Amino acid sequence: MIVKPADRTLSVKEYYFSIKNKEIARLNASRPGDPIINLGIGSPDGAPSEEAVEAMVECARKPGSHGYQSYIGIPELRHAMAGWYDRWYGVELDPATEIQPLTGSKEGILLLSLTFLNKGDKVLVPNPGYPTYTSATKMCEAEVLNYDLLEADGWYPDFEQLESMDLTGVKLMWTNYPNMPTGAPARRDVFEKLVDFARRHCILLINDNPYGFILNKPQSILSVPGARECCMELNSLSKSHNMAGWRVGMLVGEASVIKEVLKVKSQMDSGMFRGIQEAAVAALNAGAEWYDALNAEYRRRRELACRIMDTIGCTYDPAAGGLYVWGRVPSGISAQNPDGAAAAMSDKFLYEAGVFLTPGFIFGSNGANYLRISLCANVPTLEKALEKIAFSLIAK
Repeated sequence: MIVKPADRTLSVKEYYFSIKNKEIARLNASRPGDPIINLGIGSPDGAPSEEAVEAMVECARKPGSHGYQSYIGIPELRHAMAGWYDRWYGVELDPATEIQPLTGSKEGILLLSLTFLNKGDKVLVPNPGYPTYTSATKMCEAEVLNYDLLEADGWYPDFEQLESMDLTGVKLMWTNYPNMPTGAPARRDVFEKLVDFARRHCILLINDNPYGFILNKPQSILSVPGARECCMELNSLSKSHNMAGWRVGMLVGEASVIKEVLKVKSQMDSGMFRGIQEAAVAALNAGAEWYDALNAEYRRRRELACRIMDTIGCTYDPAAGGLYVWGRVPSGISAQNPDGAAAAMSDKFLYEAGVFLTPGFIFGSNGANYLRISLCANVPTLEKALEKIAFSLIAK
């Protein structure tokens, strides 16, 4: 390497699933005909609606569709996003000023961090939580201030603990309900407490909300009175419309925040391909039958994922929602792994059964004794994973 990387790169590592997927690819090369069953990352295996696909194809055939697009998205997309929020969340948004389309909501995490964080600022990050909240904070040379989410509290914040923390210099707070990785559903009373906390402490709170339609009742923190003063929300079509690879997300909320974020975003890309935007419009206009069918399939898959957890001996919340099942590993498991007992179990099933389950330590120290199973595999694949895991336990 001819030059030294920026110091900020020392604060982060390659994304865990990027590393693990490469390892799984190496293992697969040595076991032809018996590939690893990957129940790790939440990448939906279903297709978008036919209407969305046809909108994309039709647009792609038009000669005028292939140039640069607006940084703020086509008006039709912003109006569709506004209509979706009004219809399903009961939240009215101005499509001209209160919506910023994104190339996936993950982009929004870094954009918000780059827009608002100076070196030395502090950010409240849930533990366990999505790892990108931490990495984006560190890349901006800000300080991560973890707040606990514990099973005993239903994976909701302990507001007494939050109030007792030194909040000097805290600028942003990340929340994620419905929650990943735990599956804790969004709750109105928790949203109300979060809004009150953020308003009193002058913190910009961002709720990351991509799982609202997966075995959950859609709710938005912006429906809480006063939330517009201190809260923004990220959302996505990745899980709700089987469009993870299409990279369509949105940041919604206060116009002045959107305006500042656009200053940064407009330096980083040149707009989303129009065909993807028109496909997103079609997807967002889907009726209740789309979500009903989606969730019927995920319920079937969840039953099998829960059977896997039962076979392993993990305990879990049968009422949790979202795209995963989150289970606590049995007590007394020998760690034999620097990252804890769950990481040891994950390795066991990867190498002995050919099934990958996500170890919870990657989401923070409070996840070290938990495993996560993704529902992004069809019923026959989950049945095979259950069979393989059960056999590995018998054969030990």
